[in-house]
Amino acid sequence: MSVVEFREEEFSTEFNGQTVLRILGLTKPHWPWLIGFVVTIGVVSALDAYFTFLGKQIIDEGILAGDRVALFQIIRTYALLTIVQVVNVFGFIYLAGVLGERVQYDLRKNTFNHLQNLSLSYFDRTPVGWIMSRVTSDSERIAQLVTWGLLDVTWGLLNIGTAVYFMLVINWQLALIVLMMIPILIIIAAQFKKKILLQFRLVRKINSKITGAYNEQIAGVRVIKALNREVKSLNEFSELTTEMYNASYRAAWLSALFLPTVQFVSALAIGAIAWYGGLQVPVAGITIGGIQAFISYITFMMWPIQDLARVYAEMQHAIASAERVFSLTDSTPEVQDKPDAFDPGSIQGDISFEDVEFFYEKETLILENFNLNVRRGETIALVGPTGGGKSTIVNLVSRFYEPTKGRITIGGQDYTDFSLHAIHTRIGMVLQTPHLFSGTVRENLRYGRLDASAEEIQNAAEIAGAHDFISKLEKGYDTEVGEGGILLSVGQKQLISLARALLADPEIFIMDEATSSVDTLTEALIQQGMAALTDERTSFIIAHRLSTIKRADRILVIENGKILEMGTHAELLEDKGHYYKLYTEQFRRQLEQELDPFQQD
Repeated sequence: MSVVEFREEEFSTEFNGQTVLRILGLTKPHWPWLIGFVVTIGVVSALDAYFTFLGKQIIDEGILAGDRVALFQIIRTYALLTIVQVVNVFGFIYLAGVLGERVQYDLRKNTFNHLQNLSLSYFDRTPVGWIMSRVTSDSERIAQLVTWGLLDVTWGLLNIGTAVYFMLVINWQLALIVLMMIPILIIIAAQFKKKILLQFRLVRKINSKITGAYNEQIAGVRVIKALNREVKSLNEFSELTTEMYNASYRAAWLSALFLPTVQFVSALAIGAIAWYGGLQVPVAGITIGGIQAFISYITFMMWPIQDLARVYAEMQHAIASAERVFSLTDSTPEVQDKPDAFDPGSIQGDISFEDVEFFYEKETLILENFNLNVRRGETIALVGPTGGGKSTIVNLVSRFYEPTKGRITIGGQDYTDFSLHAIHTRIGMVLQTPHLFSGTVRENLRYGRLDASAEEIQNAAEIAGAHDFISKLEKGYDTEVGEGGILLSVGQKQLISLARALLADPEIFIMDEATSSVDTLTEALIQQGMAALTDERTSFIIAHRLSTIKRADRILVIENGKILEMGTHAELLEDKGHYYKLYTEQFRRQLEQELDPFQQD
């Protein structure tokens, strides 16, 4: 099968408001929590501002006026409102945590569900590490922006708004001085945002490569150690981490420069208020408490502005993550059901390839004007050189891909009229490299049919020739197989795969190189299981070990997407063509290995 080089989508360096709206849209299913979250923040922000105003009243109406009654009443109000404040602080922190977890859960669940619907071609060209990074770290960063980022933004904007209101109430001339600095801060933010976003996008892109490298290095650790590639692998990984460090450093440096700039503008505003307010004390009659409140409100505004600067930098990072997550969820399956697709109830019938052409992406044609009719219940064996088109044929039968041109029919009807579910649930497949899931032998067998009883599971294992070795395991059918079945041999995993396929009772059976990596004894057991699976089922068997396909109804020699020869084992040997040459060469090598007295096991 062709492997297509993965090229990650490049995103614009412009601020993407549409992406921000999509991120906020993730909270829509949880609007009651969001409303409670915003309301509690609003109460906290309003009370924070009012506390400063109460501080002005304590100085002017209580302490300087010497009015103990007024002072007591103001302090009592302050204490009661503090209790309300504490309750609301608890409320918004709790609601933020719940909302964040719910958004992250939805995002990961929806992303994973979408992956289940994507066509096989998507996984052929997309690295596993890239997908893992989208579902894990990127989803977490988006959820953090939706909750804690939204909290900081809402709190900051409300603080600024309430502060401006109270400053206008106290002295509108001084308030105008403060308001003059806001456009300056907006201009500063505009200058920083493009460069910060560019660096954070680069960080997310490199992070995907690092995750992919982790996956490849761990999965291929045996090959790395066998070929003594540890140092080379470390150097390659170090290059990636160094590249990410440099991009992260640049992003952090720009973000760090942003905050002192904001603080410098804030200091200028406080200095202007102190100077101008001091001049107004004897002239306009502004109180000492008023000046103190004004300076407090400036600080009250500056902290949110500085916090918004931090959130802004984090938002650039989250947007870079969201763009990649949305690029995944926006991808559409290349193989989809027609609007009127249906389940025929059975896909038993003749399978016909009619002038089929196929290529992967925009590469050279794999199949060209390919025609083949497979009778119901017939066993077809496919042999030939690697890359000739054998796997493509069975992938097309399984409708993992669809013909680029021409059509495939089942029972005389174009199989694209059937739903994907109708086809996939009626096809059983055993691959060259069998995949088992973490769990027990019984759980892996039950993947064939989730409602299968213990008796049905054991019966399938017996027919497939797997029961004998399973019963000898420490816990029998309840033995853990390890990740990917690592605790079992290749032959044992193949036998379990056969039993699993047999338990599913498929109408079409496909076996792809299932005996290429097993010993002769295990091959005999697999052939026993194959005989049970192919009995009265339409079957396709891809094999390099030709001894496994002698009983096939027809053997097709496939090369360059064309059928060079076709017939039974005996007929093809008699013709002395390509199949004869393949078979005799393989038989000769097998005899040489068996008769070589110096061969070591």
